[in-house]
Amino acid sequence: MSDSTTTRPVVLDVWCDLECPDCHLALDDLRALRARYGDRLEPRLRHFPLEKHKHAYAAAQAAEEAAEQGRGWPYIEAVLARTAELSAKGEPVLLEVARGLGLDAEEFDTALIDGRHLLAVDADQAEGKAIGVTGTPTYVIGDERLDGGKSQEGLRGRVEEIVDRLLASA
Repeated sequence: MSDSTTTRPVVLDVWCDLECPDCHLALDDLRALRARYGDRLEPRLRHFPLEKHKHAYAAAQAAEEAAEQGRGWPYIEAVLARTAELSAKGEPVLLEVARGLGLDAEEFDTALIDGRHLLAVDADQAEGKAIGVTGTPTYVIGDERLDGGKSQEGLRGRVEEIVDRLLASA
């Protein structure tokens, strides 16, 4: 028996479309939250590619491949930083980001062709729809859902209030 107390991190599910300009704007908030809470907060990207973004579904699959290659968050952040370019140029941007991070771009290309990550993306999207996600970014923390697609104003502060409350009660 160990007498050290380990607190499980608070999970923040971020329903995201990697081609979404609002998700791009939310990136600064996510970075600030990760910096403030460190390993006491576990942000998890959940895929919710919107039909209006024609490269979002491929980007979600590519993010899954990046995670498989051990660079999930760096890849996600790099793609979100280039949402406008992704919209304009499409899948070549996904491969360029992979190369820039030292990932196996050939494996990315193969993954996008063979669809090995389709089930993971589809499962996230189905779960999002089941809990009422309609746009991105949407945050789910504890039992609360916050819609960042309508407004980012005050959202980080609201997430911090919830995280602080959940950590205090743990």
